[in-house]
Amino acid sequence: MNFDFSDDQKMLRDQARKFLADKSSKKAVREILNDDAKPFDAALWKAIAEQGWLGVAIPEEHGGLGLGRLELCVLAEELGRALAPAPFSSTLYFFAEALLLAASPDQRARILPGIADGSVIGAFAISEGPGAPSPSSIDTQFDGSKLTGVKIPVTDGDIATHAIVLAREGQGLSLVLVDLTQSGVKRETLKTLDPTRSHARFTFSKAAAERIGKAGEGWDLAEQVLDRAAVLIAFEQIGGAEACLEMSVDFAKNRYAFSRQIGSFQAIKHKLADMYVGIELARSNAYYGAWALSTQASQLPIAAAAARVAACDAYYFASKENIQAHGGMGYTWEVDCHLFYRRAKLLAVQAGGPGVWKEKLVRRLEQKNAA
Repeated sequence: MNFDFSDDQKMLRDQARKFLADKSSKKAVREILNDDAKPFDAALWKAIAEQGWLGVAIPEEHGGLGLGRLELCVLAEELGRALAPAPFSSTLYFFAEALLLAASPDQRARILPGIADGSVIGAFAISEGPGAPSPSSIDTQFDGSKLTGVKIPVTDGDIATHAIVLAREGQGLSLVLVDLTQSGVKRETLKTLDPTRSHARFTFSKAAAERIGKAGEGWDLAEQVLDRAAVLIAFEQIGGAEACLEMSVDFAKNRYAFSRQIGSFQAIKHKLADMYVGIELARSNAYYGAWALSTQASQLPIAAAAARVAACDAYYFASKENIQAHGGMGYTWEVDCHLFYRRAKLLAVQAGGPGVWKEKLVRRLEQKNAA
């Protein structure tokens, strides 16, 4: 059995890497980091749309390429490697996946073409404050047509045009689709560790909204969206971790101390070896998750949790050790190590922290074994 990507998918990866090296350089990333007035790289977003990446997993009848989730995994890894300051994950991993999972044919026909051409930027709003969201923690109310409540934090919420929101409807929870350009929505930009991925606070005041999926099924649908997103984010984390390892290796080969390359010292060798092992472990779990996602296998909940946990650990460790491998220089603003450390910390909480996913993994394995 072949667990690797196909030749066409590898070609897509190579082309994406070249494209992002040109369009999303570290200089471009720093421009977004240093400019509060630019929450994302609009030129990069337009170029990504022109490449057709936004429609890679969207059916052709809705303006997409109709390829699949494996191609989306390939792109996610390269976007993570480049630290692309664009709302790709919010729009594709969460918003589009929720629509593909639960939206009606009419809703898909109205929204998906805009995602494919880049005119629609999506957000996925579950959290209402500190701590992991749970069915009992959701206070936002939906009465069948109007939405009232607060969501915080929402990734890319300050630049999104639409959002899918988890809200209480009667005795249960539902997912609802909201146009964020209306007067019933107030947005407040939040400061985070990584300004290259902006966040916002939403306040809904009887905003017009429409349900996607069935009433009362919102929590189950949200869990399914998070499982799908966890796999895709894992590939983004692996891309970033690989970039950290490559930075460390390159520095270790070119930095000399006591007339020797620092890479010849055992302490540095161990750091690099541990980074590599963590990345390969995460890659194995991510490939398992990609298979489960692309085939809609019943193992997806377990595979997604395993991929999420391993990728969070690998990226955080690689970004931290990258700083250490660079020595005193690694802590400076001029060296790019902190860019990856910021992104590693941010991605680790974007869909729920590692602790949440470890608990999910244990619970799901127990349920499987008890069946």
